[in-house]
Amino acid sequence: MEDIQEKLATNKTSPQLSQHVLKHANSREVTVLKRNDPFLTHAMDSSELDLELTTYASKKLEVERMPPVDTLAAPKLCSTRLQHIIDLLKTDGMVDKGDIIKNLEYSISVLDTLYIEETKRLFDDDDALNEVEPDAVPSEVRDWLAQTFTKSQTGTRVQGERPKFKSVAQAVRAGLMVDRLYRRMSSCGSESAVEPPTPVAKILKDVDQWSFNVFDLDEHSGGNSLRYMGYELIRSQGLISKLRINGNHLDNFLTALQVGYSKYSNPYHNLIHGADVAQTVYALLQISGLMKWLTDIEIFATIIAALIHDYEHTGTTNNFHIMSRTSLAMLYNDRAVLENHHLSAAFELMKSEDKNILSGLKAEEYREFRSLVIDMVLATDMSGHFQQIKNMRSMLSCAENIEKSKALSLILHTADISHPSKPWVVHKRWTDNLIEEFFKQGDREKVLGIACSPLCDRQTTLVEKSQIGFITIIVEPSFNVLGDMMEKLVAVLQNNNTLVDSGTQAHTILEDVEAEASQLNHIKSTNLKSLSMKEVAMVKHWEVCLAENRKKWKELAGVEDDPPEKSDDRNNNANSTNSRSTNRDTLN
Repeated sequence: MEDIQEKLATNKTSPQLSQHVLKHANSREVTVLKRNDPFLTHAMDSSELDLELTTYASKKLEVERMPPVDTLAAPKLCSTRLQHIIDLLKTDGMVDKGDIIKNLEYSISVLDTLYIEETKRLFDDDDALNEVEPDAVPSEVRDWLAQTFTKSQTGTRVQGERPKFKSVAQAVRAGLMVDRLYRRMSSCGSESAVEPPTPVAKILKDVDQWSFNVFDLDEHSGGNSLRYMGYELIRSQGLISKLRINGNHLDNFLTALQVGYSKYSNPYHNLIHGADVAQTVYALLQISGLMKWLTDIEIFATIIAALIHDYEHTGTTNNFHIMSRTSLAMLYNDRAVLENHHLSAAFELMKSEDKNILSGLKAEEYREFRSLVIDMVLATDMSGHFQQIKNMRSMLSCAENIEKSKALSLILHTADISHPSKPWVVHKRWTDNLIEEFFKQGDREKVLGIACSPLCDRQTTLVEKSQIGFITIIVEPSFNVLGDMMEKLVAVLQNNNTLVDSGTQAHTILEDVEAEASQLNHIKSTNLKSLSMKEVAMVKHWEVCLAENRKKWKELAGVEDDPPEKSDDRNNNANSTNSRSTNRDTLN
């Protein structure tokens, strides 16, 4: 304290700043200052003080004299301080809970600052479509890809999402210590089983299989595929009791979802699609082993996001709403029109007393749940496709920094366009349904006197070639990035024993807490060294299906299949380039 007073006395700074620093030093509150503060700028320019701060970080627990969060010294001294705390905890040294919290808060600020700088370069508006070879796809297919999977240049630039806390080994170890010492777990709830008919229960036994046929489920369930699928996914993870979900309310909610999905009698964006996407997300998490990476709230949010992601879909694209000036376009100002509606309508549904599946959540749990669901559903706006893929590819260079919300959003987005990666009998049926929905929109556009959207004209649409382009330029590159992401995350979990979190809670794995892991409910902490390679190994079933389906479409189109090397070059080109495109739309 005396050192701070001395520095303030000798440094040319305002009385207000001096009083501010001294006030927080006396109260032991964490004060986060930036390097442009005169007092701290002068202090950090001193090599003598640098040495003093290193000693301070490795011996003390106070944070008042830690360097500003945006200086080069901050990360190193932050690491030194956290290692000091870990050493004290390991040797049963006395560590005050308040000191641990203050140091973690300081660490969060340091890591937030680093993340802001790192992500500034990621969020530009370039897309990858213009670099696709001109003769790779017909012009109409290119127009459809441009309108569907890129953003309009006429809109305001979408700013990067607010960065969140990034875990590192030292910080999350300290975080887990806090959880182990101070967190109490509770689990209660009411469960009212939805007993599926025997044929349905038999089909649902394969819910984690890539070859799952959702059309069979819908047929055997009498058109209730989303209801039974949603209940099974939530039940299988024990979430009804863990998150205190009223089983009757859950059944009412799922039944109401089905009604909303059926509102416009869409051939494609209907309750079967909702059930299919939810099952695909679930299968991806199980195949990769990443289900163990998620907390109960995150699993619940992921399942619900998948179930509601196209709730009350109108059977038309965002561009249709914008061009025809619908009330939804006016309400959401032409920005992610349908995605915003899906979210708003679904959360409004959950507010109903007899459909409230969130009543058992604590305030902080609700905030985390809602934030994740919003992030994930908004990410299904296909106009952000290329930017989403580009951002994730950039993050793969440092897998430890991949946020859960970004990873889960990519999983849902990929699942939403995954039908070409399923067996032909499923993919072909989905394609027929989607094209019919497109044609219905085209019919309406002609009546309204507005331009017919690409692939929506019954007279000119090239279905076979559109699917070849869709698989080659959109779906296959998405699955390539998704597969790389999941493999890198699993590698991080195995090699570093670290769970990376996008929220403010710190989660990690320590070798000596394996016995405790089974007792943790809200914060899953599993010693991943105890997981066998068989549990986390991924078999990429989608690769075979994508290749077979593309080959079938080429046969139907009378197009010769490309040699493997040429196909690879095309995919690499589509994956690695960026450009701008106009006349843009949104498919949902």
